[in-house]
Amino acid sequence: MRVTTKGQVTIPIEVRQALGILPGTEVDFVVRGTSAKLVKAKQKNGRLSRGEKVVAHLKGRGTANLDLTTDDILKLMRGWGEEDDIGR
Repeated sequence: MRVTTKGQVTIPIEVRQALGILPGTEVDFVVRGTSAKLVKAKQKNGRLSRGEKVVAHLKGRGTANLDLTTDDILKLMRGWGEEDDIGR
């Protein structure tokens, strides 16, 4: 891993996924001796970070209809006409 001229590094996707780091998530570096540890920033004054707000906003917004077959889903994605039997 290399540091850019602007002092930036790319966090590997495996690390971002393991820590739940999304674009806009606040992070901190904890320095101990000659090492630095990347951690998700703690909430300040009980406020959520931008990334946490996005996750909170999206949680529970989707619904699932487990009765649909793959063919039904493909018809819905492509559009359908009167001859289609979805929901009949």
